[in-house]
Amino acid sequence: MAEMLLRIRLGRPEDARAVSVLVRRVTRRWIVPDQPREAGLALLSRQGTADQRQRMAEGHRFHLAWLGGTLVGVVAMRDDSHLTQLFVGTRHHGRGIARRLWQRAMADAVRRAGTRRFTLNASRCAVPAYRRLGFVATGPERFSPNGVLTTPMLLECAPARCQRA
Repeated sequence: MAEMLLRIRLGRPEDARAVSVLVRRVTRRWIVPDQPREAGLALLSRQGTADQRQRMAEGHRFHLAWLGGTLVGVVAMRDDSHLTQLFVGTRHHGRGIARRLWQRAMADAVRRAGTRRFTLNASRCAVPAYRRLGFVATGPERFSPNGVLTTPMLLECAPARCQRA
């Protein structure tokens, strides 16, 4: 059986349900176990379909990775500079999907806004993956205002590196 081709495209409001299902599934598996119980439940409650649709309406830029008709990854960025979501379905880890999504989102932000400085707040389990993408921690792990345990991270890229993204 031939391997399906990964397609990456911009997210649309009608994708919000699929985004929510994927993000909540990955959050339950990988992020919630490292969080205080209430923070984990609150995080899941902010990842519903209406929440994803609202982020899109507020201008968050979503790129979605599809294998056939299945959503396997999502990246979302606010203000062409702050990564708010990068999730790949557990079955699809280790295939370079997160890297491809990040490269697409970064190239889009560079093209649209000339961005050279990207930030994010990483969950404990995601810190190593973000380091592989070139991000560095800018402070210790801490509780965000909504009670989620995260590490602030930054990627500053030279124009040549950003252009290759």
